[in-house]
Amino acid sequence: MSKMNIVEAVKSALGNELKRDKRVMLLGEDIGKNGGVFRCTDGLQKEFGANRVVDTPLAELGIIGTSVGLAVNGMRPVAEIQFSGFIYAPFDQIYTHVSKIRTRSSGRFSVPLVLRTPYGGGIRALELHCESVEGHLAHLPGIKVVIPSGPYNAKGLLIAAIRDPDPVMFLEPMRIYRAIKEEVPEEPYTVPIGKASVEQEGSDLTVISYGAMLKQTKQALEKSDRSIEIIDLRSIVPLDTETIINSIKKTGRCIIVTEAPKTAGFHNEIIARINEKCFFSLEAPIARVTGYDCQFPLAKLEDYYIPDEKRILRAVDNVMSQ
Repeated sequence: MSKMNIVEAVKSALGNELKRDKRVMLLGEDIGKNGGVFRCTDGLQKEFGANRVVDTPLAELGIIGTSVGLAVNGMRPVAEIQFSGFIYAPFDQIYTHVSKIRTRSSGRFSVPLVLRTPYGGGIRALELHCESVEGHLAHLPGIKVVIPSGPYNAKGLLIAAIRDPDPVMFLEPMRIYRAIKEEVPEEPYTVPIGKASVEQEGSDLTVISYGAMLKQTKQALEKSDRSIEIIDLRSIVPLDTETIINSIKKTGRCIIVTEAPKTAGFHNEIIARINEKCFFSLEAPIARVTGYDCQFPLAKLEDYYIPDEKRILRAVDNVMSQ
């Protein structure tokens, strides 16, 4: 076991799988010689060679298109889009080919592709670098969407994604790349995709979050005297509806915390499932603590956009008062 942050855990997962399976290869801009913008692939090209850790041209369409071809023909590509704001250029490939080939070929072909990308805000980056793309991706049947919240989950979920027979979008919350250290095994292991984690048990209120917002949510809730159950979704497709419903039946109240915009965000799908499956267990309306319905702001306004301790605790008080 070693103490790792998310960057180190991702690199460890990639190294384990490159060593284990010769079909695994990495593709992306600056991931080889430079080790990637956040250094998640640092040293891997030197260890495994330029044919397996490939520096690509500055062309996201080309990265995904090439990866689809490799995956259909038996390889296990792990493609990196340098920032999630650049995912819209290859969205045609993701929608038309990545999510549909199994269906279009009547099961003859699959696309065992992992698309890694840093996502979310909070690092004072430039325009087009701080996007919450999970809602767009979750709307595409045929792909899985995974969002780790810490180093242990990051490594186990990434290895599970690489070994999955179908495409997985692996969203890495860059705000906490180096903000959390946990004990992580050096050897490979998997964390099941589609199974949420109950981070803290409670009886008064269920709080659901994922990615970078989980850390911020936990820190805020430490200042509440309520008995709060905290759920880390870990993946939003597939969504662990059973864990959510079991928790709501116990607590009767729910808050969802995410930095995505409020309108049409994935949090609304969670609310719909709760209403469908355990509406009569609710003691109060479900609350959303989210980003705003505007473009992600530049550096000076980031802290106003991302849900903070005050907004989270205000939601707790509002829900518990009903």
